[in-house]
Amino acid sequence: MDSPIAVIGGTGRVGRLVTRQLLARGETVRVIGRSTQRARRHMPAQAQYFTADVRDPGTLRTPLYGCSAVVYAVEPGTDAAGPDSPESTLHGGVRHVLDAFGTTGADRHFVLVSQQHVTRRDHPMNAYGRMLDWRLAGEDAVRSSGLPYTVIRPGWLTDEPGHGVLHLEQGDAGDGFVARAYVAEACVRALNSPAARGLTFEMRSEAGQVGGPVPWNELFAGLRADAPAGLRTVFA
Repeated sequence: MDSPIAVIGGTGRVGRLVTRQLLARGETVRVIGRSTQRARRHMPAQAQYFTADVRDPGTLRTPLYGCSAVVYAVEPGTDAAGPDSPESTLHGGVRHVLDAFGTTGADRHFVLVSQQHVTRRDHPMNAYGRMLDWRLAGEDAVRSSGLPYTVIRPGWLTDEPGHGVLHLEQGDAGDGFVARAYVAEACVRALNSPAARGLTFEMRSEAGQVGGPVPWNELFAGLRADAPAGLRTVFA
């Protein structure tokens, strides 16, 4: 892509991997985060760093101006309410970024890193500030935005290098683990694959011999596109 790509939450563990992979492909990357100290510690020199907070919409317009794509990989808080709650980071933050990014321009793309289990309200993870409910609400905001998008729902994250047989699935019925490196690669590949647009899918991997690089375009093409109206959140 000729224009910059914004990685929001780019100083986090998934965001750092996304940033490095994009830079390795020759992309211009704007890392957006709240901690200059973390950026100094973790960011490659080639990345452009902007201090901004998804909870404060006034801080987002400058770093997002002129960007062709966004990867939203914000690590959530777990408070029941307030600035460190999933409501603020996973729903309000997504909406603020969508508003600042704009809804015009066919070449723009929004990649959201969500998580498996978001449709299972009785899952134990939902006890942490209704994290799953608010992740799903953030997904819905992306799906209804009018932007080209990809919503990625990883399983339980590990720091092992990407290995084993990778599965992309839909329906939020499964479970499993997946390497952060695979999640980051999915984000990067989705930005450059027309087959990944308009998709919501889960990711997991299992032990097994991998015969060469992951066939991302083939995997994306094997998934169903979301319904035109998007999926609906049904909680109060």
